[in-house]
Amino acid sequence: MNITISGSLGNIGRPLTKQLVAAGHTVTVISSNSDRKADIEALGARAAIGSVSNASFLKQALNDAAAVFAMTPPNMGGSNIINNTVDAGRAFATAIAETGVKHVVMLSSIGADAPGGTGPITGLHRIEKLYSELENVSVTFLRAGYFFTNFYNDVPLIKGAGIMGANFPATTPLALAHPEDIATAAADALRQSPEGKTVRYIVSDMRQPAEVAAELGKAIGLPTLPWVEFTDAQALAGMTQAGVPEEIAGLYTEMGTGIRNGIILADFQQTGSPANGKTKLEDFAKEFARKY
Repeated sequence: MNITISGSLGNIGRPLTKQLVAAGHTVTVISSNSDRKADIEALGARAAIGSVSNASFLKQALNDAAAVFAMTPPNMGGSNIINNTVDAGRAFATAIAETGVKHVVMLSSIGADAPGGTGPITGLHRIEKLYSELENVSVTFLRAGYFFTNFYNDVPLIKGAGIMGANFPATTPLALAHPEDIATAAADALRQSPEGKTVRYIVSDMRQPAEVAAELGKAIGLPTLPWVEFTDAQALAGMTQAGVPEEIAGLYTEMGTGIRNGIILADFQQTGSPANGKTKLEDFAKEFARKY
């Protein structure tokens, strides 16, 4: 089967490409970075170099594809990030409709059911709406949990202040997902072709921030590493002082608020909160320690 995937060879794209090629599929990988061409081809895939915001380029990349893995970058540009992300989703939707692709797996997020108050996830909510309007196209919305790999952003805080933290309490339930598990779920969804539009959650583990800090701390030799709850203002200031652009910092602060007030987890919890990935916190802690 001819499958086109976006996301280049990132944390999800690389393992997904490997799985699909190993299964005998003809895979085209979209990347905006021409330097990735050789790496993509070394995995046995074809490279399509261009912008996911360009519908004409996407039409070429999707030509003859029986299935598409659609992933839009979460932080497109330094300003108007939500609109830029949605524009990329609209370009994908246009290319899908005009090339006659019949099956799409869209990487979305827990919380994408909510129309707002979720930071960057708001863009995915709007893209889901665009894809829902595609006629005669099977779409699986793969709503992933909070990436384990986001905790690498805490390394400077751990090394500088001896803490982990965000603008939500240590006892907040967190639905966590590992990129490898997301890739496996995406590969499985691409091989299927359910009718209509379906939502599938992919979560590797359900834990609390206090547990995350304790487990990661133990793995790096800091068994008493605490989780500290910041105010929204403190979270925003901390990110901007660390060099994160203000608009992006504001979006991630809003996402933390959405985690704190339960908006982001609500629909997932109503489905029964299935943790269906294989990578647990203890497994990720070993990876974290190796990179720390």
